[in-house]
Amino acid sequence: MNYKYYFLNLLIYNNFEILEFEILKSWNCLMYKKSNINIKNRRAAFDYELLERYSAGIQLFGTEIKSIREGKAGLNDTYCTFIKDELWVLNMHIAAYFFGTYNNHEVRRERKLLLTHRELRKLARAQKETGLTIIPTRLYINEKGIAKLDIALARGKKNYDKRHSIREKDDRRTMERAMRK
Repeated sequence: MNYKYYFLNLLIYNNFEILEFEILKSWNCLMYKKSNINIKNRRAAFDYELLERYSAGIQLFGTEIKSIREGKAGLNDTYCTFIKDELWVLNMHIAAYFFGTYNNHEVRRERKLLLTHRELRKLARAQKETGLTIIPTRLYINEKGIAKLDIALARGKKNYDKRHSIREKDDRRTMERAMRK
């Protein structure tokens, strides 16, 4: 706190201190920098009706988080299931880290999701109901640098529901085109 006031006083006298203050100010922000990693499961909203959404942490190895920070992950054909009262994500692809040695991870392994007990019980009850499943919708890194997975409780769509969502998307697109002109 005292350093900021010291550099604010020096700003008036010399240009060199202005640069030094900007560097110090950005140095404090490096701890929680915003990440632009946002990997989506685009197929999920088309194939499923998303009912409830949750944000869960993921238990990862070091090389896995490094690959995610490079954006080398995919959520295609990924789903969640309960194994011994714990929620696991299956078939999630995280590419092998290029600089990883013999300690590199398996590309498609089971990964544990971290949720509260209340959320786990609620999801387990809902999944036992027929026709409901848990699917990942988005993988991102939050402000603190922690990888998070957005999951949704979903019900599969029928073909006529899919045609209806395509029609809605086309209508929205034509409305936007008309508004631009």
